[in-house]
Amino acid sequence: METMTTACVKLNAQASNKTEAVRLAGQLLVDAGYIDPGYVDSMLKREEVANTFLGSAVAIPHGMVEDRHLIHHTGVAVVQFRDGVSWKDGDRAQLVVAIAAKSDEHIVLLRRLTRLMQRPQSIESLVATNDAQLIMGTLADEPVQTTSPVTAVQEWPNDAQSVWTLDYPNGLHARPATRWVDTAKRFACELRVYKGQEFADAKALTGLLSLGASRGDSLRFAARGPDARRAVDALLDVVHSLSSEEKADAERARRNALAARRSAPDWLPGGSPQAIYGIGASPGLAIGALVRHVSHQFDVHDIPGDVVAEGEALEAAVLAISQELETLEAQTRSRLGATEAAIFAAHRELIADADLLRDALASILRGHGAAWAWQNALQTRVEKLQGVADPLLAARALDLRDVGERVLARMLGIERQRLVLTQPSILVAEDLTPSDTLQLDMAFVVGLAISSGGPTSHTAILARTLGLPAVVAAGSALLAAPEGQLAVIDGSVGAVYLDVSQSDQDAAAAVIERQLVARNTLRESRYLPATTSDGHTIEIAANVANAKQASVAIEAGAEGVGLMRTEFLFLERNSAPDEDEQYRVYREMTEAMGGRTLIIRALDIGGDKKVAYLNLPQEENPFLGVRGARLLLIRQDLLYTQLRALYRAAAHGPIRIMFPMVTHTSEIEALREHCERARAQVNGPELKIGIMVEVPAVAVMADKFAPLVDFFSVGTNDLTQYTLAIDRQHPALAAQADSLHPAVLDLIARTVAAAKKHGTWVGVCGGLAGDPLGARILTGLGVDELSMSAQDIASVKATLRGDSFNAMQQLAQRALAAGSADEVRAL
Repeated sequence: METMTTACVKLNAQASNKTEAVRLAGQLLVDAGYIDPGYVDSMLKREEVANTFLGSAVAIPHGMVEDRHLIHHTGVAVVQFRDGVSWKDGDRAQLVVAIAAKSDEHIVLLRRLTRLMQRPQSIESLVATNDAQLIMGTLADEPVQTTSPVTAVQEWPNDAQSVWTLDYPNGLHARPATRWVDTAKRFACELRVYKGQEFADAKALTGLLSLGASRGDSLRFAARGPDARRAVDALLDVVHSLSSEEKADAERARRNALAARRSAPDWLPGGSPQAIYGIGASPGLAIGALVRHVSHQFDVHDIPGDVVAEGEALEAAVLAISQELETLEAQTRSRLGATEAAIFAAHRELIADADLLRDALASILRGHGAAWAWQNALQTRVEKLQGVADPLLAARALDLRDVGERVLARMLGIERQRLVLTQPSILVAEDLTPSDTLQLDMAFVVGLAISSGGPTSHTAILARTLGLPAVVAAGSALLAAPEGQLAVIDGSVGAVYLDVSQSDQDAAAAVIERQLVARNTLRESRYLPATTSDGHTIEIAANVANAKQASVAIEAGAEGVGLMRTEFLFLERNSAPDEDEQYRVYREMTEAMGGRTLIIRALDIGGDKKVAYLNLPQEENPFLGVRGARLLLIRQDLLYTQLRALYRAAAHGPIRIMFPMVTHTSEIEALREHCERARAQVNGPELKIGIMVEVPAVAVMADKFAPLVDFFSVGTNDLTQYTLAIDRQHPALAAQADSLHPAVLDLIARTVAAAKKHGTWVGVCGGLAGDPLGARILTGLGVDELSMSAQDIASVKATLRGDSFNAMQQLAQRALAAGSADEVRAL
């Protein structure tokens, strides 16, 4: 009996959902005599436990292994859905190839199918054809001549597209790319990112990274299918919103590096030890024995098995590792922080990549074993990433290999061995994965020396967080160093010293002791108030987005929350949070704060944080358009939902409400009236109402605003942008948007003076508050509170305690008299 007949091909079919589509394809096989009707139910059962979407708009539904007795003959049915059918996780199938296989007679067809998937134009022609013979001929082992030639599609037709020039200083790397993928997956349409003639599926992380997109590259975002325009716009919103974060990270790294170069090393050897130089990836000094860390080498043999069983084994391993990574992400967030936890969120995306899974499954369908197929697909992608010119993107190959080998070890039943140490050790490795780094025995590992890699690798990030001195890119000389030899590693300079004299070892040990005392003192004193040497105290608070971050900040020494950003409740979703959802979030915040000051900023949408589902009009310059308070006064549905939730939550703990982007006194007068009306609706307590000072007009007219508000909070990021007329997302100008510019400091001084005159409290919640020099100048200007990232709290507190208020006042006056931000920093 033929595996496929024209009776098992249905063109231009319609189905409202996946279940209907599977039943339709299964019924073709029933009617043709290939299967018992019960096998259709088996196919649906398979859909509950596995994803049969193969990629490129192709799905291959098939039944459970235990139900093969319901198959009379091996057969294949093809149903064409030109409009597509929603399959799983946003994927849409246009070609449904139902398979009923008694053994392996269908392998030839599947090999041809997977080869076709490497040429998207071939699949597109099958989706569009009106000729059933064309489908049979294309999928059969020998091509069938037809009167309908296959036309190669030179240009991918789309329903919406936009072009954007990548302005991320470090190019498109894993953390922003993960956000792109998260956004793309919210939409059912196909979404591609083009770089020249290359393209990647926007829902596939490894594909995006393999583009090797660097700063200045022109990218085209194209989509087709339902919500194509919304999908492109939403992706562009996320792309733009990440620009400021990426530039801020790069600028912070630049300044840190500059400061490191300007300062003399804490220790230099007096003798002539052998020095192996690399790149300093994490500062600090340590002494220890060199210990080699050798990565596990997987010896994988290609052992073919039952195609379905091998596919299930791969799916089970990927699912298990994904769950492990989710747990590891939560543990890392609790132990180290959100930035470090994001590494493992990116790892989960890497193994969830549809292209990677499709290639592995395609190899299985061609008769290869699951472990071999996975390793082969993995290695292909790793090599492609390693070949990218951008070193930051090439470093992501290590992350892909790390998570991919987790899956491989799972399939092979291999347990990763933990290195057992008994003395202070400097770990030497060709490379070290994030997973390896987190498994280190911190009781004995004192430093990391890596022959490859770079300072932007995830391992370097973890080393900095863990406080381990680290040197990367030290070359083959490092690997040739004798194991067990005592060495000194200096992560600040980027060097590993061998054959160090006893006197130099003693000197290094003394420096290490001083550094340890300083770190411990900083940690132990994190709960002490920021009281200057002459008795002036300033409040130190944190900027957060949720209750978990608030708890971390309090543990780090925060005395309150000076800014809770509520826009994150509204981003990356398809509808606005309702009143009850917002109430629960704000109540959790009050409970986490335990009675401490909590300032919650009302919705700040617009500018770099647009939301597609609000259907706001496109603006030429959104930073100067309808955003913040301007939007809330227009969209009172958003305003009242949030205000009612805030007043309800205030019954559980003190809350202050802060409005962003206020420009006119009439706006705050109207907002106060709305607050009172919302309070009355829910019978809530009276709350303090304040505004952000981020528009220069408010700072200039602060004496007019002060009587109308209970507090000011200076947002130095936007105030700087508007004062200097510099878009802080502009690739060429962002570095000049320095909040220590005397013009910005003068506006802050005006605000403080007007506030003091009217008895109005003033805080600062912008990036300047977490800068040690900025904190001293702001304190000298007379602000009441500084709110910053949790990681900056202990050091800023210590800085303020180590100086007098009088000296900081003098410093502030000198800063106001300076002619540029560089002159201020030179103070």
